[in-house]
Amino acid sequence: MFTLAPQAAVGLGLHQYDGQLPDLSRDATDRWASRADTLLRRLRDLPTDGLSADRRYDRTLLEMILENPLFDLRDSRDYDQNPMTYLGGMSLTAYTVRGYAPLSVRVEAMTRHLAGVPAYMATGLNRLDPEVPAPFIQLAVSMAQGIQSNYREVEPTVRSVSQAALDRFREVRDPALVAVQDYAKRLETERLPRATNAFALGPERYQKLLWVRERVQAPFADLLAAGRADLERNRARLEAIASAAQPPTDGPGLLRRAAQSHPTAEGLLARARDFVDETKLFVREKELATIPEPAVCRVEETPAHHRALSTASMNPPGPFDTAGEEGIYFVTPVDPAWPPKTQEEWLRSFNDSVLRNVTAHEVYPGHYLQFLHFRKSAGRLIRKTFLSNAFVEGWAHYAEQLVLEQGLGSGAPEAEAAQLYDALLRDCRLIVSVGLHTQGMTLPEATTVFEREGYSEPIVAQREAERGTFDPAYFGYTLGKLAILEARRKHLSTRFGGSLRAFHDRVLGFGAPPVGFLDELLQLH
Repeated sequence: MFTLAPQAAVGLGLHQYDGQLPDLSRDATDRWASRADTLLRRLRDLPTDGLSADRRYDRTLLEMILENPLFDLRDSRDYDQNPMTYLGGMSLTAYTVRGYAPLSVRVEAMTRHLAGVPAYMATGLNRLDPEVPAPFIQLAVSMAQGIQSNYREVEPTVRSVSQAALDRFREVRDPALVAVQDYAKRLETERLPRATNAFALGPERYQKLLWVRERVQAPFADLLAAGRADLERNRARLEAIASAAQPPTDGPGLLRRAAQSHPTAEGLLARARDFVDETKLFVREKELATIPEPAVCRVEETPAHHRALSTASMNPPGPFDTAGEEGIYFVTPVDPAWPPKTQEEWLRSFNDSVLRNVTAHEVYPGHYLQFLHFRKSAGRLIRKTFLSNAFVEGWAHYAEQLVLEQGLGSGAPEAEAAQLYDALLRDCRLIVSVGLHTQGMTLPEATTVFEREGYSEPIVAQREAERGTFDPAYFGYTLGKLAILEARRKHLSTRFGGSLRAFHDRVLGFGAPPVGFLDELLQLH
C-alpha cells in the first residue's frame, strides 16, 4: 500500500517514508498490480473455518486496501485519465506543521522530496492519455499553482536551519518549480484543446466503487433514494424554522439573516478558537463522547497554497505520530488584496452560526475527536491503516447534527439553518454523484441541483458540480451520516441503555471502518 502511496504513510505518522515519491510509471504500477493480485488470491484462498468474526473482518480490510488502488488503476484509470493524481501528495506541509523530528531532519526530507519532483512530473505527462476530461485539467492547473506557492513559502523555515541547508534546498527546489510549472503549462497547451467530457464511471463501475470503498451492497438507486429523502427532510425543516422565526421568512432569507452576524477579518481566528473551547466543553457537559486526553487543538490560517481549495480543514495527528495528540484546525482568512465587497462576502460566509457548525465538524465532536479515538483504538495494524472516507466524513457530518440536537447554539434558528444548509449541500453531492456517473447528468444540470435544491450561490454550485466529476465518492458525507444515524436508531436503547457517550465511544473505537460493516461490528461488540 505504502509503496504506491508513501504520502499516505507520512500522513499516518510513519516517517520512514518521508521524502519519498512513488514510481507511477506504467511498468511499475503493472508490477504493483500483479503483486496485489497475487496477495488477493492468497488471502482469499485462506480457509475461513475457525476464524473468529473479528479475524474475518481483518481479512476484509486487507482485501480492501488492495482492491481500492486496483480500482483506481484499472477501473477509473486515474493514473491515465486524471492529472490531479500526480499533484495530490506534492505539498510539503506535512513536514512543516508538526515537530515530529528536529527541523534539520524534516528539511532533509523536503529536499529529498523536491529532488524527485522533475522525474515524477515527467512520469505523469508521459503516462496521461492524450484525451482526458476537461474538469480534471482545470483543477489540476489550479492545484499546480498552489504547489508552486507551497515550495516558495517554506524557504524561511529552511533558512533558519543553516545556509548550507538552504543552498541544498534551493538547488533542488528551483528545478521542481520548473517541473510543476511545465506540467501545468503542457496540460493547458496539449491536453486542454483535446479534452473530453467523458468522466462518468457508468452504472457498473459506480456500483463497484460502493463495494470496494465501503462494502455497500445496496443498489446505487437505493443510495439515491435515501439521499433524496434526506434532502426533502432537511428542506422541510429549514422552511419550518424559517416560517417560525421572528419575523417569519423563507429558508434563503433565514440564511441571509444568519450571515449578518460575523467576525471581523482580524477576529476570525480568535472567534474560531472560542468555538473550539465552546464545543469541547459542550461535548463534556452533555456527555456526548469521551475526549481522550491530552486533547490540544490549535487554530491557524490555512497555508497560502491551499486557500483556493479550502475554507477550513483539520490536520489531525496520525495514529503512529510520536509528536503528540495536537490537532491543527486551519481556517482560511480574508485576503487583504481582495476588494472590500469580496472581503465582506467572505466574512458573511463565515458568520458565527456557520463557523460554529464548521468547528463542530472539524474539531469537537467531529474530525479531531474521531482521530483522537483512532490513535487510541485497540486493534491490529490493518485497523490503524484503513480509513473509510464515508466514515470519517460521515462522522463529522453527523457531529454537526448531533450538537444541534443537544442544544448547541441555544436553539437559535440561525444556528440550525447553518447546519441544515451544509446538510443540503451534502445531500446534493450524493444526488449529483449518482446523476453524473450513472444517469447522464450534465455539468449545467448538476450545477442547477446545487442552486435550486441546496440554495448554493452560483460559484459554489459550479465548483461543487465540477468536483463531482472526479470525486464521485463525495457521496460519503451523507452516506456515512445516514449509516451512523441508522445504527443509533437500532442499537442505542437496546445495546447502550440510551447512553450517547457509550454508543459514540463504541463506534469511534472501531477506528474508521467501512460503513457497510458498521452494523455488523456493533452486533459483534
